[in-house]
Amino acid sequence: MTPETNRYADFETLREQAIALRREGLSLRRIRDRLQVYNNDILQRLVRGEPAPEWTKRPRAKDDLRAKARELRLQGLTYDQIQLELGCSKSSISLWVRDLPKPERKRTPEEASAIARKGWEVTLQRREEERQRTKRVAAAGIGELSDRELFLVGVGLYWAEGAKDKPYARRERVTFVNSDPGMVRTFHAWLDLLGIEPARRSYFVMIHETADAEVAKRHWADLVDVDPAVFGKTTIKRHNPTTRRKNVGDDYHGCLVMRVRRSADLYRRIEGAWCGIVGAASAAVRRDRT
Repeated sequence: MTPETNRYADFETLREQAIALRREGLSLRRIRDRLQVYNNDILQRLVRGEPAPEWTKRPRAKDDLRAKARELRLQGLTYDQIQLELGCSKSSISLWVRDLPKPERKRTPEEASAIARKGWEVTLQRREEERQRTKRVAAAGIGELSDRELFLVGVGLYWAEGAKDKPYARRERVTFVNSDPGMVRTFHAWLDLLGIEPARRSYFVMIHETADAEVAKRHWADLVDVDPAVFGKTTIKRHNPTTRRKNVGDDYHGCLVMRVRRSADLYRRIEGAWCGIVGAASAAVRRDRT
């Protein structure tokens, strides 16, 4: 008996565990990691017959919309009118009703344009609702983060957005720059996880000269829960009149720069952890292919 065969010998016990986890609402990835079953065929067999949790399902085309579209077409409505009524795209409507008789047009070009505009507005609204619904479902599926998960997220976040050491320019210092409040909050929580004392953290703002630097400073200070007085000197970016910036308005607060003092060792740990993540990910891909 090979090690692989021996590992999955007690299939029924594994299946009971997998079904219990599935009914708790776990995804296949979570079940795989929990049971350490990395063979996709076996993993699928373990949960066969158990429906996937609702939060893992992608939205599907609605059969009732198709039936309603056909009903409206038979009543003599045009694509634009059906779109206005149901909020579907005209390409979907065309696929659903193309075998039905084409109604006789009884409106002017101006009336047709007005209906088309209203139909497009309904479509845009429907798409936005679907977009937000998908985001809410995905957010709810995350749940609580373990310390290990937050650590890995922080390492990946820093390696994507933080300053990096180069062979030609040694910069083993942790410096994170971003304009996204969510990324800033997550990185700040990561520093808390690592026990980086407030005295080792420094902050300053980078912002265009046309914006209100003091308002931006207060914005970022509130976000990371520190006194604005601890911020360093603001870096002002000169405006190029030949370019048209889109990051303007009351919501623009520039970028927050967070630095960790005496952080050479921390930087080396981040780089090492990132190399470990890359190696583990590559190994996982190789396992799945065998």
